[in-house]
Amino acid sequence: MQVPSMEARNQSKLTEFIILGFKNLQEEHFLFFSGFLIIYAFTVLWNTFIIILTMIDQTLRTPMYFFLGNLSFLDICYTTTTIPQMLAHLLSEKSSISYLGCVFQLYFFFSFVGTECLLLAVMAFDRYIAICKPLRYSLIISRNVCLQLATVSWVGGFLNSAVHTVFAFQLPFCGNNHLDSFYCDIPPLLKLSCGDISLNQMLLLFIGLFIAWTPLFCIIVSYIFIISTVLKIQSTEGRQKAFSTCSSHLTVVLLYYGSCIFTYLRPIPTGSSVNTKLIPLMYSILTPLLNPIIYTLRNKDVKKTWQRFTCLWQAQMV
Repeated sequence: MQVPSMEARNQSKLTEFIILGFKNLQEEHFLFFSGFLIIYAFTVLWNTFIIILTMIDQTLRTPMYFFLGNLSFLDICYTTTTIPQMLAHLLSEKSSISYLGCVFQLYFFFSFVGTECLLLAVMAFDRYIAICKPLRYSLIISRNVCLQLATVSWVGGFLNSAVHTVFAFQLPFCGNNHLDSFYCDIPPLLKLSCGDISLNQMLLLFIGLFIAWTPLFCIIVSYIFIISTVLKIQSTEGRQKAFSTCSSHLTVVLLYYGSCIFTYLRPIPTGSSVNTKLIPLMYSILTPLLNPIIYTLRNKDVKKTWQRFTCLWQAQMV
């Protein structure tokens, strides 16, 4: 009978991960708990508000707002995957997550990461057609095309995550279960492994070429054509109107891709770093909060719809 190796025995004993993100923040636990709770509440409320508006108002039933509704739903899923668990850790003495819980959290979280990369590229393509080919917009971006593009984004994100999750949890951890992060994510898991992570790093780089770099390249090319077209518009008002429809999306792209590239598309750091733990919070917590604010503050259509419904509500109350 074959005796299992020490590595296998240690691996079999691993039933949970200890989250170390809040290890040195014991005195600020209440402050962090209050901050994350407020961020989560506002994120869910703001994004739900956008989803409801795009569903009930006829003037917002356009491809741009269809994709914006998808982005808002995605942002709700994003924060729900991580923040409730973080709030629970802040209230408990032991910040742990079960092995299976970590698998599911990583899978769904990374699915939403990939989906947003693709969805932002789809939204850039939508703005390119709207500005550069306005006469053919309704023919190219039909309802079926919108559904197909959204479906490809969601399916692509979940398939991408499935590959990374399977390979990440096939790594040996040799009993080391102290995860230097705020939640289960791929870079801290790879740092935790006692095995060879070169294949996982290659997967992050090569699959990242299709799920992150290619969409980013498409976004850049789209905006090159958009800027070129806008600069040809004679009137200043026309140029400002065209740029206003893209500035919100471009701001979101810069925030999201900047933090994602820092986290995933670089060599896995060997030591513990505050930036390594804090930068992922930018796209996993702050970006979902800022997305609806960025889109609504500079969006005249959303403002008009909100004002119209506010007036109707006030009239009914009277």
